[in-house]
Amino acid sequence: MTAVTESAKTQQLLLLKLNRQLASFSRSNQYKHALHLFDEIHSLHRLKPDPYTLSSTLTACAHLRDTAFGSQLHAHATKSGLNTHLHVANTLLSLYSKAGRGDIASVKRAFGEIRNPDVYSYTTLLSGCNKMGYVAYAWEVFDKMQERERSVTVWNAMITGRVEGGSEEVGFGLFREMRRLGAGCDGYSFSSVLSGCGWDFGRQVHSLVIKEGFLARSSVVNALITMCFNVANVMDAYSVFEQVEDSVRDEVTYNAMIDGLTSVGRGEEALDMFRKMLGASLRPTESTFVSLMSSCSFARVGFQIHAQAMKVGFGACTSVSNAAITMYATFEDLRAAIMVFEGLEDKDVVSWNSMISSYAQGSAGQPTMLAYLGMQRAGFEPDEYTFGSLLASSEFVETVEMVHALVLSNGFIANIHVCNALISAYSKHGNMNKAYQVFSEMFARNLISWNAVMSGFLLNGLWILGLELFSKLLIVLTACTCLEDLYGALQFHAKLIKDGFHHNCHVGSGLIDLYAMSGAPIFHLPFQEKQFHAIGNETRDPFYCISVNNAFVAMHAKCGNLQDARKLFDRMPEHNTVSLNSMVAAYAQHRIGLGSLKLFEQMLEAGTAPTSITFVSVLSACAHT
Repeated sequence: MTAVTESAKTQQLLLLKLNRQLASFSRSNQYKHALHLFDEIHSLHRLKPDPYTLSSTLTACAHLRDTAFGSQLHAHATKSGLNTHLHVANTLLSLYSKAGRGDIASVKRAFGEIRNPDVYSYTTLLSGCNKMGYVAYAWEVFDKMQERERSVTVWNAMITGRVEGGSEEVGFGLFREMRRLGAGCDGYSFSSVLSGCGWDFGRQVHSLVIKEGFLARSSVVNALITMCFNVANVMDAYSVFEQVEDSVRDEVTYNAMIDGLTSVGRGEEALDMFRKMLGASLRPTESTFVSLMSSCSFARVGFQIHAQAMKVGFGACTSVSNAAITMYATFEDLRAAIMVFEGLEDKDVVSWNSMISSYAQGSAGQPTMLAYLGMQRAGFEPDEYTFGSLLASSEFVETVEMVHALVLSNGFIANIHVCNALISAYSKHGNMNKAYQVFSEMFARNLISWNAVMSGFLLNGLWILGLELFSKLLIVLTACTCLEDLYGALQFHAKLIKDGFHHNCHVGSGLIDLYAMSGAPIFHLPFQEKQFHAIGNETRDPFYCISVNNAFVAMHAKCGNLQDARKLFDRMPEHNTVSLNSMVAAYAQHRIGLGSLKLFEQMLEAGTAPTSITFVSVLSACAHT
């Protein structure tokens, strides 16, 4: 009996030791080692994994997103009854929530197995569902919770989930509701809201931060600074930075200032902030050097920053080296870029793309392609940036065709950025048939797509064809201004009517803006005036689009013809806020305050909501009367 007891104690001690080792592997990010160790424990039949064994191993699975191994652990936990242990159940829920593969069934099952969910259970579930896009289920769980169960942490999970999911207004609404119900808020609440708000709501949150004493929290201060830079409010960012105690400013605070200053093009000030950071005895991070090198304008200073990065131990850091490669390429120091690249042991896809881009910037077509082949040999798959650089450096149309084939074989033909680069490359080499083929076969297009193909037609002298094919886009105005005179623009407008494009509101508004930019002379030339009005008559429907009418009103006002602007306004079959603002602004331009006020009253009587532009125009008209 004593021998059996001693054996049980020995096994307990061994399991305790192995559990500590498992926890150590998880803490030190050695997750695969943790899984191997669990396999060894499980293979020793005399040892039975306990809740701590399972929870540590499940934590490793969650970090590795290894749901296959995790599912086996789940089955083992269910069979042994350990799934009822709260810590095991929560780590199972965390595993399925972090997997990010849309497995909502597993998430629901794991949550359903928890007999008495705690705060961690709810926050894990809500965060996971928001990230996976199962917002409806997150709301369902949140709404069913008792008010007393909704701790600040639970509210934060919902707020952060909606803000990060792009539903900022919903997140702000939750923040207001949390405060209304007296649930309180913490630094994380403020940080989450500030990460997604604009200046108007941001100022209100800023006031609350000061009122409730959260300027003593580094995380809140850092979020405030980032918010200020997001709305390009540099002065307020400096104000926040200066008004907090030195003890509150940490490395992240300085990094927020440095990154923000570089984002608004204030590289010298970012460098000064870096010096202050060193003066405060704070150690720069890799983020510090990446931001500094991305904004550096002078080669000598850039070299010093890179030297400092190596001095403090970031010479082998991949992200810092990638930034250095890009920086040296900007300085046209290709040799330095190559040296950094070749000295980097742990290269990633960004490293290869940075080097390929460096060759492309130097218009070195062959080395760019050789770098791409090296990337392939190293086992890295190309992405949209790779193909963009390859196409930008292509010296011959045959090279473009070869890259086009690679784009197809790698499945990037549906990528809008790659297609735009293909259009530009074919256009540059004069192959507009191929350029237009890529454009016409695109699954989706953006303004850059249209600009690329339109510019290609103009670059290759295909003016009329380009204008006819792409008259629906406002870039048509660029082509019109390239014609010899305004009479040519009028002729082109007449051609648009003849070809049936005149009903397009964007084309009509754009052409009217072109006429307005020409100013009053158009109305002082009888022949051109007749042609202009002939265009309106030929349509037999001069009021075919409210946006075109608005543009006509604005045009008459710009050309000093207030009477005609008002006549046209009165003849319009319908008005919108833009119409009324255009007319109010017309009175303001001519300093007729009474007319502006009368129209403003009519606007209110008609139930049209004034905008800030309306008030500015009315006040401007009254001020100059």
